[in-house]
Amino acid sequence: MRRLLTTLLLCVLAFNTFSQTRKKATDGPEKLTDFFTAWRTFENPPKLNGAPDYTEATFRQRTAAFSILRKKLRNIDTTGWAIPDQVDYMIVLAEMNGYQFNQRVLKPWERDPAFYKTVWTYKSDVPAHEGPTHHAVLELWSYTFPLNSAEKQRFINDLNVIPPLNEQAKLNLTGNARDLWITGIRDIKAQSDVLAELKNETTLANDPEVLTAIENALTSTNELVSWLEAEAETKTGPSGIGKDHYTWYLQNVHMVPLTWEDEVMILKRELARAWASLKLEEHRNRNLPELTAANSEEAYKMLAETSAKSFMKFLKEQDILTVKPYFEPALRAHLGEFIPEEKRNFFRIGQHYDPRPLYSHFYHWFELARMDNEPNPRPVRKDALLYNIFDSRNEGTATAVEEMFMQAGLYDDSPRVREIVYIMIAQRAARGLGSLYAHANEMTMEEAGGIHSEYTPRGWMKTEKDLLIFEQHLYLRQPGYGTSYITGKYLLENALADYAKMKEANNEPFALKEFFDTLNSIGNIPIALAHWEMTGLKQHKDPRKK
Repeated sequence: MRRLLTTLLLCVLAFNTFSQTRKKATDGPEKLTDFFTAWRTFENPPKLNGAPDYTEATFRQRTAAFSILRKKLRNIDTTGWAIPDQVDYMIVLAEMNGYQFNQRVLKPWERDPAFYKTVWTYKSDVPAHEGPTHHAVLELWSYTFPLNSAEKQRFINDLNVIPPLNEQAKLNLTGNARDLWITGIRDIKAQSDVLAELKNETTLANDPEVLTAIENALTSTNELVSWLEAEAETKTGPSGIGKDHYTWYLQNVHMVPLTWEDEVMILKRELARAWASLKLEEHRNRNLPELTAANSEEAYKMLAETSAKSFMKFLKEQDILTVKPYFEPALRAHLGEFIPEEKRNFFRIGQHYDPRPLYSHFYHWFELARMDNEPNPRPVRKDALLYNIFDSRNEGTATAVEEMFMQAGLYDDSPRVREIVYIMIAQRAARGLGSLYAHANEMTMEEAGGIHSEYTPRGWMKTEKDLLIFEQHLYLRQPGYGTSYITGKYLLENALADYAKMKEANNEPFALKEFFDTLNSIGNIPIALAHWEMTGLKQHKDPRKK
C-alpha cells in the first residue's frame, strides 16, 4: 500500500510538473504571436457584395467572437515575461481596445463620410494612412502606368469595391455629427475629381474593361456626393467625442499616459514657449540679414540640394544616429519643388527659406524605409499598428527632432533658421489645442481652426486655407492625432531624460547616437511603451488594472 501511495504521489507530482511545464510553454510569448495572427484575421471584416461589411447587423453578429478573443488575450499570463514581450502584449491589448472604442464611440462608418474615401493618391509619411480608413482602399500611388496584366487585374478589383461600398455608406451613415458630415463631403468630391482625371490616362484609352470600372466607380462616387449633400441639411449634432471618452482613448488605445486636461496644459505651455523663444531668437538675430526665399525653380533646386547634403552630413558627422544606406534615397525622394509664393501653404513657406527644419521632420521617411529594408523581427511590430496607435511615436519623434537637431547644432551656419523651428512648434501647438476644444465640443471645427490660424506666428497659416481644413478635419476624425506632435515630443523628451539619468546612475556615458539607435530598433510603437522598454520605467496605464 505504501509503495502504491508513493507511486501515486510521484504520478501526481509528475503530472503537476508536466502541467506547469505545459502552462509555461502555453503562456510563453509565442502564444501571443499566435493570438496576434488570429486577432488581425478577425479585425478584417467580412465582405458584403465585394466590399468590407460595416453594417450594424454584422457588428452585432461578431460581438460574441470578439468577446471570446478578448477573454483569451486577458487569460494569457505574462508573469515573468521580458519587458519587450510585455510591451507586445500591451500593443495587442491596445488594438483590441481600439476596435471596441470604434464600435462603441467613434463609429466612423456611421458618423464620418470621409471613412468611405477609397482612392488615395499619395503614400502616407507614417506607417498607415492618418485617420480612420476602411479595409479596401485603392492606393493609386502604388500603380505604374501602363499596367501589366497582374496590375491591371488588381486595379480593376480595387475599383470594383467602390460602388458596393458607396451603396453601403448610404445605409450605414446614420450619425448626426455635422462638422464631420459637411467636411467629409469634400473628401468624396476629391475622389470624384481623381477618378475623372483617371479617365484621361492615355495608356488606358484602349482598355474598355478598365475604363468601365473607372466609370462605374465615378458614377457611384458622384451619387454618394449628391446623397451626402441632400442629407447634410438634417445634420445638427456635435462631432467631438467629449473629454471623458477622449481621455479613455488616449490612455487605453494610444497608450498616452495623459488626460484631456493634461494635453491642454502641455499644448498651452508649448505654444507660449514657442512664441517666447521665437521672439528671443529674433532679438538675438536682429543684426543678421533676413532669410531670403527661393524665387525660382533653379533657386529652389540649389537650396534643396545644399540643404539635403548639409542635413545628412550633420547626422553622420555629429554622431546623431547610425545613418543607414537607405536614408538618403528616402530623403531625396521628398526634397520638394518650387511653388509660387501665392500658392505656398504653411510648410512650403518655411521650406522655401530653408528646408532643413522640414527635412528633420522627414525622419518619417527614414522610419518607413527601415520598415521596408529592416523590418522589425517581432511580428506584432513588423507592420503598422492599427487605429493610428503609432502617432505619439512617429509624429512625436518627427516633431521632437526638429528642435533636438537644432539644439545639437544643425543651424550653427545659419542662426535665422532657428526661427522657423519655433514657428513650426507654435503652429503644431495651436492646431492641437484647437482640436482639443473641438473634441470637448466647446468649439466647432471652424472655431478650432481659428486658434490654429491666429496663434501661428507671422500669419503663415492664413495664406492657404486647404491645409487648415485638412488638418482640423483629420484631428476631429482621429482623436489624439492633432496633439500627438507636441505630446509625443514631450513624451520622447521624458524618455531621453530618463535614459540619460539611467546612464548616469550606472556610471555609463550617455551617447545620443545610442539613444536614437535603440529607439529605432524598438519600432513604431507608442512612445510610452518604448520608454518602458528602454529604461524599465512604466509611463503608460495598464488597461488590465482598474
